Amino acid sequence: MKLIQKLFPKSHPALITGGTIIILVILFQIGVPFIDLIELKTLDLRFQIRGAQEPSPAIALALIDEKSLDREGRWPWPRSKIASLIEKLSSDGAKVIAFDIGFMEPDEHSRSKLIKELESRIDATDSELNAYIQEQKKVLDHDQALARAISTASADVVLGYFFHMSSEDLDIHLDPEDIEERLQLISQSKYPSILYSASGLDTDPFIQAYAPESNLPALTSAADSSGYFTVTADTDGVVRWMPQAIQCGQDVYSPLAVRSAWHYLDEPQLSVRVASHGVEGVQLGSRFLPTDENGQMLLNYLGPPKTFPWYSITDILRGEFTQGTFTDKIVLIGSRAMGVALDLRSTPYSPVCPGVSIHATALDNILTQNFLQKPQWSRIFDILAIVLLGAATGVAIPRMTAVQGLIFGAGLIIGYAVFTHWLFAHSRIWLNLVYPVLAVSANHTYLTVYQYVTEERERKKIRNAFSQYTAPQVIEDVLKDPDRLKLGGEEKVLTVMFSDIEGFTSYSEKYPPTEMIDILSEFFETMTRDIFIQRGTLADYIGDELMAIFGAPLRQDDHAQRACASALAMRSHLSELRQEWARKGRPLLRARTGINSGPMLVGNLGSKYRFAYGVLGDQVNLASRLEGLNKVYKTDILIGENTAELVRSSFVLRELDWVRAKGRHQCISIFELVSESGDHIVEEREKALGLYAQGLEAYRGQEWGQALELFAQASQWWPEDGPSQVMAGRCRVYAQNPPSPGWDCVFDQTVK
Repeated sequence: MKLIQKLFPKSHPALITGGTIIILVILFQIGVPFIDLIELKTLDLRFQIRGAQEPSPAIALALIDEKSLDREGRWPWPRSKIASLIEKLSSDGAKVIAFDIGFMEPDEHSRSKLIKELESRIDATDSELNAYIQEQKKVLDHDQALARAISTASADVVLGYFFHMSSEDLDIHLDPEDIEERLQLISQSKYPSILYSASGLDTDPFIQAYAPESNLPALTSAADSSGYFTVTADTDGVVRWMPQAIQCGQDVYSPLAVRSAWHYLDEPQLSVRVASHGVEGVQLGSRFLPTDENGQMLLNYLGPPKTFPWYSITDILRGEFTQGTFTDKIVLIGSRAMGVALDLRSTPYSPVCPGVSIHATALDNILTQNFLQKPQWSRIFDILAIVLLGAATGVAIPRMTAVQGLIFGAGLIIGYAVFTHWLFAHSRIWLNLVYPVLAVSANHTYLTVYQYVTEERERKKIRNAFSQYTAPQVIEDVLKDPDRLKLGGEEKVLTVMFSDIEGFTSYSEKYPPTEMIDILSEFFETMTRDIFIQRGTLADYIGDELMAIFGAPLRQDDHAQRACASALAMRSHLSELRQEWARKGRPLLRARTGINSGPMLVGNLGSKYRFAYGVLGDQVNLASRLEGLNKVYKTDILIGENTAELVRSSFVLRELDWVRAKGRHQCISIFELVSESGDHIVEEREKALGLYAQGLEAYRGQEWGQALELFAQASQWWPEDGPSQVMAGRCRVYAQNPPSPGWDCVFDQTVK
């Protein structure tokens, strides 16, 4: 059970990653409309980033534009104009003329004109009226004129029609016989054959239509072929797919683009291929048109609406074009005029695009075999991308900082986006972008939140653990990089400080306990503040003594300098406290401070019942002995030789003596901390320090008289100097009772 408890927290990132990946794979498989819509928008963006491409030179557009409406009159025009258009294009050598316009009803233009003419001649004689009617019959039967133009054209003419996809699209009820009659009119549009490579399909995979809306029988029979111009739009209204096969009744029919390409390529073998998963595509001679399982071709748009060359129909009718413009080309006839508003669609490049441009795109894809594909294997690749990118995020994020994780996640997303766009632009393959990106971003988000919650819990734990004995700034530094903090025992080179109130016990006998507590609290508060300013760690209050650590828990290369600076500040502020206490009639307390540096064991020390952050080791004990030696030398601050070596360039030090501390066999050199380097020292004190150094040298040479004289002179310049008085006293003793031969000039500390 304990093992499970230890391992379970470490499993959270893996569980989060695995759960996120599984959820996203499931959502990818079932399809989420909103996410799928975002993916479609990324496809549009890929088109726009790729930019426009050159279309096939075999395609030209003849359009009803604003110029045509201005010069030829409002739409619909008399069909004699369309007949004239066919004649003009045929005479210029067009190979195929395809109409993205339907002629489903008789031409009302000629009938209305005839009625008006008859009304204007209401008073004419019967013979005059009959002669007029016979004369106008030749020019008023526009439908027959169009049929004649279609049948006699040197170009192959392909008429366009559309399907009603459901019965709700029609205002009238159609009997099966009516539908069959309509289907007979578009029989030229049927695929000659459907090739099944697998048997056992439960249902036909094709898009199903209810009934066609075909052209007039006379026009249909005159045309070389027909093809539907029905298109389908995605949920956002953008046309990205073109159905290449629609089933109505028992037969499957071909679109305008396929029929136009079939005639242009001299009518090669034409069939639809169906596999076990659905429609594979359309076989057009040696060309193959890949589709999805329902027979829809993904359109590879070349650019905005004006990518294909287009010509105003009025210019063609009036012969205002260069001869040979349409030679050996497929001419698609449609509309782009806002006044007509018959066929305007939304594409990845434009929210308003003539429908004829969409058919031109499909035709271009067929002729150039420049298809955009989403092959069957792409779905497996998309799932692998979700798994691998999600797993990479799950492995990396827990090992990184927030900034590193953000950079890594952004790098993964950008890298995969660049890869998918490169594949789209160069290999014309559409891979899913949104779900793999979601795997990265969702995993990153969840893991970041998890890390935040976990780290916040850890931060609270650290803050609670250290707030009682270290500066708030140190806590914040530790929280910024908790890895720098190692709880538990660890050997490090640190500096430790002990500071004790001189004679506190005797004062406690003279003053009430409440007053002494107030004094002690005020003393500790001031001293601790100075320690915290230097980012030291308060290890403990022991009666009237405090213990501080510098260099842990947060590493500080200048720990010795910080400890010395803190000790000088404590001495200065204690002097201010003494002045305030004097005004209140309180005892004038003095403090003794010992500082030492060296290797020591630091960490949360103790047992499972109680532990505290502290230090252990010989160098710690030595710091405590140095604090006690202040009593011997009548000083305030003593530091060991290790500390002196570290701070010599930053502070003014005075070497006092060689001492063998109580409990130790090895002697050390002890130093008094005088001031910071650069601080002003009064001339008298500076002379006293120099004389003391000379006296110490004479003392170690056992020249008692000279040493005594030098220490005495130092005392004259600085009467309050305790070490000069102490050393002068020793010289007097040794002058009368010299030490034994082999004396090592070391003072043995016998009491703490």
